[in-house]
Amino acid sequence: MSSSWQRIGSHLGIFGVLALLCAFFSLMTLREQALSGESAVKQMLAAIPNLEGGVLIAVGEQEEDRSLAASLEKQLPEVAGKVVGDPKAARGVLESLAARKVKLKAILCSASSASWLVLQEAGADFPALGQPIILAPRTERWPTFLKADNLVNIANQIAVIAILAIGMTLVIITGGIDLSVGSLIALSAVTTTLLIRDVFGGVDSSVMGMLLAALGGVILCGLIGWATGLIITRLSVPPFIVTLAVMLAASGLAYRLAENQSIYQVPESFVWLGRGADVLGIPNAVLLMLVLYALAHGVMTQMRFGRHLYAVGGNYEAATLSGLPVRRVVMLAYVISGLLAGLGGVVTASLLKSGSPTYGSMYELYVIAAVVVGGTRLSGGKGTMGGTLAGAFIIAVLQNGMNLMNVESNTQKIVLGLVILGAVIMDRVRVRR
Repeated sequence: MSSSWQRIGSHLGIFGVLALLCAFFSLMTLREQALSGESAVKQMLAAIPNLEGGVLIAVGEQEEDRSLAASLEKQLPEVAGKVVGDPKAARGVLESLAARKVKLKAILCSASSASWLVLQEAGADFPALGQPIILAPRTERWPTFLKADNLVNIANQIAVIAILAIGMTLVIITGGIDLSVGSLIALSAVTTTLLIRDVFGGVDSSVMGMLLAALGGVILCGLIGWATGLIITRLSVPPFIVTLAVMLAASGLAYRLAENQSIYQVPESFVWLGRGADVLGIPNAVLLMLVLYALAHGVMTQMRFGRHLYAVGGNYEAATLSGLPVRRVVMLAYVISGLLAGLGGVVTASLLKSGSPTYGSMYELYVIAAVVVGGTRLSGGKGTMGGTLAGAFIIAVLQNGMNLMNVESNTQKIVLGLVILGAVIMDRVRVRR
């Protein structure tokens, strides 16, 4: 019972740190923000005066501006004109409307286009248009950190690292380490895109062809994980040395296969996994990450394999004497780590619509950091999937928050290093108690 309460307390501590970080960066990024999405549309439509005349929509080229323009166009029964571009494009449309003597009652702008001088002086420069008023989304104080697109961006950026962290958690719980996951990302991405280009039709590849290519990349990494586990368990070579060697070999193989080039010959639909968002606007990569964590949590808490992992990591000799399949458990942990690294490579290739041997650089360090910050003990025998996911988000929130605060990259590395060191020191203090 006390162990359960300790686990709950540990989780509350990790999620408490995450909540405090979110609160801190929310406070530090509090700014005047223009309304966006449906809120901006409703506010602007309600402000249109009930006067005779048409309405012009004029926005910039940013994705948020395009979305606003599309929403306004759907809601308005009639639009005199639409501009998606720059002040020069807006002037051209105004000249065309003035030549046709179209009366404007309002010009609906985005936060960025509202400052265009050509729109502000439209009535004076083009008398035929009348005196249209400028309407833009009103502003309110809101943290940049808590904007919906930024929160989605945090989750999307951490998805690959979090997926790899599942496998790393299993490996570290057994008392091992896997330094090869970053290189396996590159190898999987290169293998997948290479198969699409050379075997399954390149840019004309079918969905089945892309699935088979992705499966090839994942299986290759799984086989490498199996070989890694075999060497560690059968020859008793330290995991650090084995996975360091595999890291170098996998990276070199990725460069050889790609011939030091990036592979871009993939279909447009290949980006579905990395960039698509089919459910409630949540990126598909994030949904995949959440599903995998739910499955991993079930395995660790409800299945025999999970209990065996903790037993092996807690006391290897005792687990062996108890008759547990120790070698098989350790080997399976490395196989799963390899498979998940391969899947991470497919997601990365989909996100960037290409395969490159440079992908995954330094990822092994971020993955280990997420696992350690999440409370997994480096000596083995302790760790949870919930803690690892929280650790991954702590790393992501730190990076994102510091970027929003314009903290330069070298300082960011110092902060991340100190956070990891602090997590390890706290873990050692708990062990000694």
